[in-house]
Amino acid sequence: MLRWLLAAIYLAAGVLHVAAPRAFLTIVPGWVPFPHEVVFLTGVCEIAGAIGLITARWRWIAAVMLALYAVCVFPANIKHAIDGLAHGRNTLGWAYHGPRLLFQPVIMWWTLFAGGVIDWPFRRKGAAA
Repeated sequence: MLRWLLAAIYLAAGVLHVAAPRAFLTIVPGWVPFPHEVVFLTGVCEIAGAIGLITARWRWIAAVMLALYAVCVFPANIKHAIDGLAHGRNTLGWAYHGPRLLFQPVIMWWTLFAGGVIDWPFRRKGAAA
């Protein structure tokens, strides 16, 4: 159930990146080359990862790649928080940005757990103790 929820979240985010890239372009750090293409490709990665998570054959590699993806997009999340808070470009504040930044490692764990890459802290049945 959690794997399907995670896949749905990644699918929705991917569709948004592809269909409405303008909002995502504002949070791409200035040192990232070809920001339009990067936003499009991040959407494609999220969509592919979501599909991979729900297929037995691709689940493990999709989970690993999505966890790495979460690491790669973390600078954009930091930029979004700093710019939004420093320049007042949004009204989300720390109530949104703080948990979002802190939740990134949880998303990485959730992805790896959902993909069967790790089973910590919940041992799967039949796993050696």
